[in-house]
Amino acid sequence: MIKSRVGEQLDGVIHRLFPFLFRRRVNPNVLTVSGALVALVAAFYFASGNFVVGGALILASGFFDLVDGVVARHHGSATRFGAFLDSTLDRFVDMTLLLGIAVHFAARGDAGVVLLAGITLIASVLVSYAKARAELVLPKFEVGWIERGERVGILAIGSLFGWLVPALWLIAIGSTLTLIQRFAVAQREMALLDAADLDGAGPVGLGEQMG
Repeated sequence: MIKSRVGEQLDGVIHRLFPFLFRRRVNPNVLTVSGALVALVAAFYFASGNFVVGGALILASGFFDLVDGVVARHHGSATRFGAFLDSTLDRFVDMTLLLGIAVHFAARGDAGVVLLAGITLIASVLVSYAKARAELVLPKFEVGWIERGERVGILAIGSLFGWLVPALWLIAIGSTLTLIQRFAVAQREMALLDAADLDGAGPVGLGEQMG
């Protein structure tokens, strides 16, 4: 929701706050991979039970995720592969962080939190997957109460202030509601496209072609 409302308006803010990023040509893919590696370290800290350091590293990883696109646009080096890499590593980061949390609570024998972390992981991935699939059909699909930026922010704040379990509940519930919201909007918009195709004798069998 934050990303869809703010979008590229953040570019000017990033330029003013971090001018050193734009003095030399930087490969944005390097920034993307660096952010994922920082998140991987955060996952290890989560697994060891050091949630404060893990939360701080999530924020550091989020910094890379925030600036890679801005750098790419500034230098005119945005590519389709860069977008693919960024989206794929976002999923990797989401799953790795929650897996680290699950590992920690599994070692403590807390099956309830392990289950909660698993549900949060599934809901988070499905929310992103639903959007990716919808965007293959719909020209624009900016729908979602809780998107990745909100999820990462909630997890970081919960980790830093000792509210990790409430943060997981908030992400799990919010992601599930967002998934339902995306299903409802996708069904409505795709039904309109199907009706238009029938009126104009357009393509049929789209579901089979999409896999």
